[in-house]
Amino acid sequence: MDSTTDMTESDQQANTLAQECARALWETDTTSQSLGMQLQNVTPGGCTMTMSVTDMMCNGHGTCHGGYLFALADSTFAFACNSYNQRAVAQHCSVTFVHPAFIDDALTARAHEISRAGRSGIYDIAITNQNNIMIAQFRGHSRTIKGQLV
Repeated sequence: MDSTTDMTESDQQANTLAQECARALWETDTTSQSLGMQLQNVTPGGCTMTMSVTDMMCNGHGTCHGGYLFALADSTFAFACNSYNQRAVAQHCSVTFVHPAFIDDALTARAHEISRAGRSGIYDIAITNQNNIMIAQFRGHSRTIKGQLV
């Protein structure tokens, strides 16, 4: 079943806006691009991004440095909370590392919106590897600021 046929016109417009916001944000997001992240999908309040672990991302234990995992989750969070064409920034973030990631792991980060009210939002991001093993859980609190992306 094609999910787009089940969407209302309003849902389709919201998805189109979310994708336009993502394109605008991606154009200047040199950090995510330089780390090899790929934007897979953006919906209102949601996002999926991928990143492969390279040898330069590994620490002295031979595992992916937590900073790179945090960066993947944070970038995914950014695209999710900026999907409404209202500029949003991180107000607070936390991460729990569940399982190590290793060189050549293909990581997928999926964000979904928990709450959005007024200028504040809460988003959960799960990072898994190619075997669907949970690598990290991230929670981000967003705050909208002045301006729009498109």
